Amino acid sequence: MRVLAALSGGVDSAVAAALAVEAGHEVVGVHMALSSQPAACRVGSRGCCSVEDAGDAARAAEIIGIPFYVWDLAEEFEEAVIADFVEQYRAGHTPNPCVRCNEFVKFRELSDRARALGFDAVCTGHYAALVDGPSGPELHRGADPDKDQSYVLAVMGPQELGRVVLPLGEAPSKAWVRAEAERRGLGVSNKPDSYDICFIPDGDTQGFLRERLGEETGRIVSPDGRVLGSHQGYWNFTVGQRRGLRLDRPAPDGAPRYVIETRPESNEVVVGAAQLLSVERIECERAVWLAADDPGEGAEGLSAQIRAHGEPIPVARLTRSGERLVVDLAEATRGVAAGQSLVVYRGTRVLGEATIASATRRGPDA
Repeated sequence: MRVLAALSGGVDSAVAAALAVEAGHEVVGVHMALSSQPAACRVGSRGCCSVEDAGDAARAAEIIGIPFYVWDLAEEFEEAVIADFVEQYRAGHTPNPCVRCNEFVKFRELSDRARALGFDAVCTGHYAALVDGPSGPELHRGADPDKDQSYVLAVMGPQELGRVVLPLGEAPSKAWVRAEAERRGLGVSNKPDSYDICFIPDGDTQGFLRERLGEETGRIVSPDGRVLGSHQGYWNFTVGQRRGLRLDRPAPDGAPRYVIETRPESNEVVVGAAQLLSVERIECERAVWLAADDPGEGAEGLSAQIRAHGEPIPVARLTRSGERLVVDLAEATRGVAAGQSLVVYRGTRVLGEATIASATRRGPDA
């Protein structure tokens, strides 16, 4: 196959491209420049898309022996990921920009351009596996549970399953990938992983939102409406947050308080006891279903994941209606916020993904 390999400048994508060549594919490398200010986009292991990363990607391509290009996708990234991130916080949600990036940049822009140029598939360094199932390709968890990235890939949609190559799906560990990079002389074997939000390289999310959304004094209240303190913008808080509340007085029982709700319409942050965070029913919208042969009926082996590296939660019942999804969990969980992605699994297989709209306790008759 003619394969377009996304080279981020890191070790994972470099080894993935080398493995794709080794598998007999005709590979071309491309680095997606996502920052309008690349020189200021990496701080240690934070961030990505810097000049350093582009140079590392180019050197990796040269060593592998494949053609290499740089595509400027900064405008698309700003509109699809950064602007959406800000607007989601404005709406009182907790977005996952990595999911958004995979949906609109890596598996829309990259795939569309690859097809237009005559490529059969794209190759990435994600830790997730493609399996030939009886009804076609299936997306599964990667072999290394500590690095599994199937959660952020679930949004790619069923049409992309046959047009993607994931060579690191069977990689036993990150140490193995680094050893492969060193063995192949790729020069990025010891490069630190990027983490946190790539377009906020200093890790100061509140500062980033303050620049975009400003400040507006609001009230911190208890569930019964008592005023407990003040804040400078509900967008600085997310469900489950404990730190940064700066309350003058403790709860009557001395227990810590957590954010249980933000109210954009009144600029209020509601705080309460930890048990108020527990939910059993999650309602979702904009569902993307990858498994046409498995509608999600029957709870055996069914689980849900609400964070990139969160533990899977057993599912008691799943109801689908168009792009809406209702998931009843077999056990309560905490810290579920609107805007997060929920991914449904059957064993290791990804069945689908949806955006969380609300989360509640189940009623007694549910």
